[in-house]
Amino acid sequence: MGTQAPVAADHDLMFLLWQASHVLMTELTAGLAELGISQRDYCVLSHAVEAGDLSQIRLAELCNLDKTTMVVTMDELEKAGLAERRPDAHDRRARIISVTPAGNRMVADAHKVVEHIYDDVLDSLPAREREAFLDGLTRLVNGRLSTPVPCSRPVRRRSPKA
Repeated sequence: MGTQAPVAADHDLMFLLWQASHVLMTELTAGLAELGISQRDYCVLSHAVEAGDLSQIRLAELCNLDKTTMVVTMDELEKAGLAERRPDAHDRRARIISVTPAGNRMVADAHKVVEHIYDDVLDSLPAREREAFLDGLTRLVNGRLSTPVPCSRPVRRRSPKA
């Protein structure tokens, strides 16, 4: 009968995941800022490019953005000439998002930045550990850690301190 060894008390899983996420987020923020876009802009643009014509609401869902944040983001992307909204032919209340040629170029440039950072981070692990890490993390995110549990007090995400 196989038993699993318990996680050592000195391994604070929440802290380790938070620290890794926080530092990676700051690197991505800095790298994308050099192109003049945010991580949120990149998320919206890259999903729009990948999926094709999506409604603004569906795109917001894919990027885990609330409606207000999505509207503000789209206002910024339109102003920068990176994306456009047009009425949906089937539902005039809905807006379809399309990426402009300049937006497509931005996604390609941003993808190179993101890929470089990911490669640099993962290169700090030996190849077999890298594969195991990514496989395990993917299984957690698609399985046990895929859905937040309801809680009486919503978990707040804090802004990083300068």
